Parts: sequence; structure tokens; C-alpha cells
Amino acid sequence: MIVVAKSPSHRKKIRHFHEPGHFHELTFSCYRRLPLLTNDDWRARLCKYIDTAGQKTSMELVAFVLMPEHVHLLVLPLTNSQTGNIPDYLSRLKEPFSKEIKRLLVQANSPLLKRLTVRERPGKTCFRFWQEGPGFDRNLYSPAAIQASLDYIHNNPVQRGLCRRAVDWKWSSARYYLLEPPRQQFPDLPHIHGFRPEALERGDGS
Repeated sequence: MIVVAKSPSHRKKIRHFHEPGHFHELTFSCYRRLPLLTNDDWRARLCKYIDTAGQKTSMELVAFVLMPEHVHLLVLPLTNSQTGNIPDYLSRLKEPFSKEIKRLLVQANSPLLKRLTVRERPGKTCFRFWQEGPGFDRNLYSPAAIQASLDYIHNNPVQRGLCRRAVDWKWSSARYYLLEPPRQQFPDLPHIHGFRPEALERGDGS
């Protein structure tokens, strides 16, 4: 099998911390920022894992967008643990999805399988759908910061020229918030919990 040699790198280390009531803006990318999330079937499968991971880790999804090469999520942990279950949530979301995509590529004998096979060391390879590392995790607790995150997430496809209006991009929560009447979503998208009334009643901060 032809493999892609993994270049030496220093993995980013992020210490996830959580305070009750904090939202988390999470970002993670496909391997080498390849545009792997352009297949509607794969995107729908990822949405299911987003739901499953949230159910298993007491995590409410507030907003999201699936871009061709990365994902943005705005989540609210319902746990009081020091990490908010963020590491477990990301693991339960990313790992089973990656395994399922590998299975599909093997079944299809796809050449993409070789591109995503990484040599970790002599004699050992692994399949990698996601870029290594924990990605980005930002704690948010003020109404201004939460609203700014929501706007940023929904405007990503517009800024990239993928659509004219945020609500025209199917793979986000924009329709839930911006259409009239609100809370409109396609059935193959993850469940959006929206905002709890008390979430936007705090003082300024980030």
C-alpha cells in the first residue's frame, strides 16, 4: 500500500476547562485541511454522530456549520466537570465517524483511502480523516460573545462564497435561527437545542 509519510510535528496541547453555564466554540479540521466534507452522505452521517455524542456526554448543540474542510460547533455542556466533557464529546464524535468513512472507502476500493493512510512510524500506519490535535476550544459566557460566535458560524459559507445567504447553506443551523418562522431544519441535520432563557442574561465577558 502506498502511504503518505507523516512529517515531524509538534501536536498542539489544549487544556479544556469549563465553568457551569459556559458555552464552547469548537473548531476541528479534516486531515491536512483537505475538502473531505463535500459528500452529502458523509455530511449526514457526521450529523448523526454529532447527535449521538451529545446524548452520551450531556452536551447541547446550539449552533453548527459543516464546511468542506472543517467544522464549527457551538455547544453547551450540562455537566459541572472541569472539562465539560469536551474531550469525550469530541472523541465520541470524531473517532466512530472516521472508522465508518474508512469502512466505506475500503468497500469502494477508493484511491482516497491511500491518501488518508499515514505512516506513524516504520511498520505502523493509520487512517486519518481528521487533522491531529484537539482543534480549537473557546469558552464563551457573555451575550455579546455568544451572539458573535453564532453570527461567525452562520456566515462562514457566505464569506467563502459557497452561498449568497447563510440560510441557503443546508449544512448549518442558520435556518433554525434566521428564517421566519424560526426553528426550521432539515431532518438529516443534528438536533439544535437553541438557547436557554438564562444564557443571554449575563454581564459582558468572553
